[in-house]
Amino acid sequence: MWQNYLTVALRALTKNRTFAVVNILGLALGLAACLLLLLYVRYETSYDAWLPDSDRIYQVQSVRTDPETGDVRTLQASHGVIAESLAKDFPQIEAIARADSSELVFVQDGEATYGNVYFADPTLFDILQLPFIAGNRDTAIDAVDTLVLSRSEAMRRFGTTDVVGKTISRIIRGERRDMRITGVFEDIPRNSNIEMQMVSRITPERIEQCGWGCINGYVYLKLKPGASPDDITRGLPAWEKRNIPVQLAGTVRTSEGDAFDWKLVNIRDVHLSGAEGEPERPVNDRRTIITFAIVALLILAMATVNFINLATARASKRAREVALRKVLGANRRQLIFQFLGESLLLTGVAMLIALTVAELTLPMFRSFLNAGFDLVYLGANGMLPQIVAIWLFVGIAGGLYPAFYLSRFQPAAVLKANRSSAEPSGTGRLRNVLVVGQFAVSIGLIICTAIVYLQTEFARSADPGYRHGGLIVASNMNRAAMIPVTETLLREVERIDGVADVAATSIVPATDNVTNSQVMAPGRDKPVTIGNYSVTPSFFQTLGTRLLAGRTLSRRYAQDYAWTPYEPEETVAPAERAMVARGINIVVNRLAAEQLGFAEPAAAIGKTVGLDFYGEDIGLLPGTIVGVVENSRFRSIREPFEAQLFYDRGIYSHLIVRYDSADPEAVRQRIGEVWKRLAPEVPYDGELADLKLAELYRTDRARGQTFAGFAILAIVVACLGLFGLAAFTAERRTKEIGIRKVFGARVRDIVQLLAWQFSKPVVIANLVAWPVAWWVMRDWLNTFDARIALTPTPFVLAGFLALVIALGTISGHAIRVARTNPIHALRYE
Repeated sequence: MWQNYLTVALRALTKNRTFAVVNILGLALGLAACLLLLLYVRYETSYDAWLPDSDRIYQVQSVRTDPETGDVRTLQASHGVIAESLAKDFPQIEAIARADSSELVFVQDGEATYGNVYFADPTLFDILQLPFIAGNRDTAIDAVDTLVLSRSEAMRRFGTTDVVGKTISRIIRGERRDMRITGVFEDIPRNSNIEMQMVSRITPERIEQCGWGCINGYVYLKLKPGASPDDITRGLPAWEKRNIPVQLAGTVRTSEGDAFDWKLVNIRDVHLSGAEGEPERPVNDRRTIITFAIVALLILAMATVNFINLATARASKRAREVALRKVLGANRRQLIFQFLGESLLLTGVAMLIALTVAELTLPMFRSFLNAGFDLVYLGANGMLPQIVAIWLFVGIAGGLYPAFYLSRFQPAAVLKANRSSAEPSGTGRLRNVLVVGQFAVSIGLIICTAIVYLQTEFARSADPGYRHGGLIVASNMNRAAMIPVTETLLREVERIDGVADVAATSIVPATDNVTNSQVMAPGRDKPVTIGNYSVTPSFFQTLGTRLLAGRTLSRRYAQDYAWTPYEPEETVAPAERAMVARGINIVVNRLAAEQLGFAEPAAAIGKTVGLDFYGEDIGLLPGTIVGVVENSRFRSIREPFEAQLFYDRGIYSHLIVRYDSADPEAVRQRIGEVWKRLAPEVPYDGELADLKLAELYRTDRARGQTFAGFAILAIVVACLGLFGLAAFTAERRTKEIGIRKVFGARVRDIVQLLAWQFSKPVVIANLVAWPVAWWVMRDWLNTFDARIALTPTPFVLAGFLALVIALGTISGHAIRVARTNPIHALRYE
């Protein structure tokens, strides 16, 4: 019996090659797309699940609410000082650790290199139990100046992992200090938010330097077995009141708890929490992952719909076969098994092709999304069970309706009426509904792709308030070795051929640095939180920032320069008190002027505000506003403009150069030569600002292009189904078309008749797709501070494109049938 079923199935496929090709190819594309997207979804939802006891590990995230604008910003980082008080106040915590990332300069074999080191409490490895391949994890960072490396870092620096006991020199305040290597851990997987290559012990000084005044690292904790994070969350408000000190800002007493809240996020959920983290480990959000999962299922559903559509279209062709089988004794259950078997066979062939397509396209897809997943069949992460489940589901779901529909034909009615090619009742409406669904998905994806592309291009080309093109940026200007040579470096770089302007600054395009201070404005009871950044007077000219009122900074005025020493420590407080007695001049941007209460930029000129730079003991630093500049966007377009004030402190973090040369690479290298001559122990890392800015939107651009790819795939799958339906419809209506031609119908009339039949579902699909796409993209665009308007253009163009594609798909059949000689058409049966 089964051999007979297989023979009949193969004959049916070979007899209807168009049906077979369309069905298998459509299913294969749908299955391949579904597998790739599900692989990506599984990868994104598996972050840090590989850590032992991951269900008990939490990251303490900080949530800041801007008191002026109400903007909420969630950060993975937090105040390091909270670790001690949390452990003291909450007995549910088994272990807690701080981890503060710093980029250090190391000297090895006479060459200076950067190294990103995490300074952490020894308990970090009790919480994050990274697999060690050398050394003792429990005691690896018990001592100061010990260092633990990842496998790849050990190989990069020493060429071997046998490095325990060796030393490496770091440069600190211009002096060398040896660090002893005590361990090597296995490389952290790609699906992790923990970006650690080098780990050392944190010192109390690193925490005390900041206190409650800044966010300076990450706080991880591990709960005791059975403990609930909800108990800690409920206790956080009372914990804030007990532990966060109150400070005097002008006449108002404030605390960090007024602007910040904290929450516990499980380590497995950090990646999809939406909180800002390491630039090297961009976060995702659950909405995006859910969207990808929905797209995967929709494309798979479209491929399955094609099968159902074509199977019901062909049902009339097999009516006589079913009737004869029933006459010869076949029961309905046997017929159902036969047709389900045919469906599973066809789906199996399509799955084999889909796996081939997925394997071939996986490297490109993985690289495109900057992900690290593989298609593995067996083992803990094997996909074979899911592949088999998808095969069975699609095969059964795709064949279930046709099987039950075909098996219910009554032999007497079919043979008596000679129903070998009549249209089965009701199947036309079903096919139209399914075609509407297919093209609604396709149109929706095209609309989303167009809007993502337009918004990404808008983000890339939107005016940030300065001329971002033609800039070279280099970091690490605040190294001890750089501070004495800063002025010399600026002068020598300015003389380089091709350099138009040069400045030193603590804020640059695509920065992740935020430095806030409380500012007291005249006539206000509460302080305003404003970002403050140290810049040289040439900063505004170098960036091309527009001056709205007053003037920018200048070294001609003593109060425009606010140098205060860092070392020795005993000289700092007297210098700060002298600065408070003298006051400084500052420049603010438009938003800062508005938040300080000045309606117009000119109204702020000459006004003095109090800057809380030095703390309550020393008092507010008087800052006189001498200039107001236009707002500048130094971060992603997702974030709102920041209220900023600029002053010249004499210490900067970055060098920024404007070039007017046709060969920026040559200019970049010449800057590096000057840099290395003046500060050989500080590595040079100059890069184009445009590249840094483009990186801010790399993820959005990749997602948009991914949607574009799957939108095209959805259109292809839909058109394959439409192609098959058009072929069968044209074949079934051959006699009708012949009669129409005998009565005078022209080729154009016949083509219009068939075209309109298949255009109606596409037109209706627009009515389904447009509101859904509008709702989805409205929410996505609302995540940007500056965004494009949601106009009808993308919707109309997507609908028109889908209609043109649909008409192009069926036009070949329509024209061929319309040109057929009526004699052949009337002899059809």
